[in-house]
Amino acid sequence: MSPLLREHLITRSETPADLLNATARLFDGAVTTSPLDTPSNGPHELRGITAHDFAIGYFTSPLAVRVTPTQTRSPASYFLNIGIHGTLTASRNNRRTTLDETTAGIINPTDTQELRPLHNQQTHFLGLRIDATLINQELTTLTGHPPASTVRFDFPLDLTSPKGRTLRLLVHSLLEQLDSQDPLFQRAELQRSQLRCLVTALLLAQPHTHTDQLHNNRQPTHPHPLRKALAFIEANLTDHISLDTIATAAHCSPRTLNSAFRNQLGLSPMSYVRNRRLDRIREDILTSTDPVGTIAYRWGITHLGRFAAQYRDRFAELPSDTTTHR
Repeated sequence: MSPLLREHLITRSETPADLLNATARLFDGAVTTSPLDTPSNGPHELRGITAHDFAIGYFTSPLAVRVTPTQTRSPASYFLNIGIHGTLTASRNNRRTTLDETTAGIINPTDTQELRPLHNQQTHFLGLRIDATLINQELTTLTGHPPASTVRFDFPLDLTSPKGRTLRLLVHSLLEQLDSQDPLFQRAELQRSQLRCLVTALLLAQPHTHTDQLHNNRQPTHPHPLRKALAFIEANLTDHISLDTIATAAHCSPRTLNSAFRNQLGLSPMSYVRNRRLDRIREDILTSTDPVGTIAYRWGITHLGRFAAQYRDRFAELPSDTTTHR
């Protein structure tokens, strides 16, 4: 079997500090890592990839570490740790589990985790970082409205259950895509599509604080006019959209439409339109080389100064900052 992420070596060293520094780079400053015991020399190896919305690393090391989230980083991050070979004792705040080929661990934003190889033996495991923005977007797609609070997953994830096996299969499918030499599989659009499938499966497979909300939304619960309005908006984001045109498409009055949006989604129709355009613009900035202005105009933006301020409010960075992540 070929090694995972074989073409993406970040560090191979006998020095623990090299592994810790490489981890911080891989996860784009989302966490800080520190040894739990007196660090022993290697071998330590990390192979990995950083991309938009996620990063994934394959760790080989006997090092016991504490991993602390960086509170100033936006957006926050979730982590999925999967054992490949060997056993790790893992803790998340006051909860403890064992990570191996049958059990994974999920770390929520603000959680501190500790990973300790059993008997200080060499272990091999995957660490997948996922932006909280993507978790929220996929949950919104599943339920029809944004989460009112932070999604918090249960800690241990049973990889031997039918849902757990499906999730593990999707992780390995993502790895195969990243390892492929076919240029088609290197396209950011395909990688993001694969990641979105994985996140959707995670939300459906693993219990979390919004699981009941998911069960209660298996069938569409939005009023018919609101569903018509949402479909119209998605189909016409690149065009001029007004409250009146949305109401006409939804076969209701603007007042009724406004009430439906605020009651069901917690924001006005035009705020929803603005957020959907900003989301699409961010995706295009990250997956193309077009100038920001060209992309913004493509999605119906007419005032670039106002757009930049709205973009910063939504993503905690300017559009020009996003271009550096391409």
